[in-house]
Amino acid sequence: MTHSRSLLLFLVGWSVLWLTAEVLAVDAGPPGSPWRVPIGPDGVQRMSAILDSYAFRPSQVIVEAGKPVEVTLTSITMLTPHNFIIDALAVQTEVGAGKTAVLTFTPTQPGMFPIYCDKRLWPFPSHREKGMEGTLDVE
Repeated sequence: MTHSRSLLLFLVGWSVLWLTAEVLAVDAGPPGSPWRVPIGPDGVQRMSAILDSYAFRPSQVIVEAGKPVEVTLTSITMLTPHNFIIDALAVQTEVGAGKTAVLTFTPTQPGMFPIYCDKRLWPFPSHREKGMEGTLDVE
């Protein structure tokens, strides 16, 4: 394969990934502001979240206590896996690079709970130390 064809395939692949990330970002709620997760007719609070290089989108989420929360986590990174951790609620899952995972939990008590990714490549800072954290506000 020639170098120009390899470069073309590489650029097409990145373009598809970029367009996919833009479409998924629409479902993740507005960036930078708290996002209230809607409650479906079945009583489940469903949301999508994007796991990017050192960021969650949305990063601030509001849910109701006592109702199940279903989160579809999509990693748009090419090489680095991420995880989604809420220590106080015993919630944790890993999402491989370029993969999607669905996580369901039911918060029972109101409060504000940190969400973060603790992945790290030694000797570099963890993803959380680089800003990959957010907040779950349970009302």
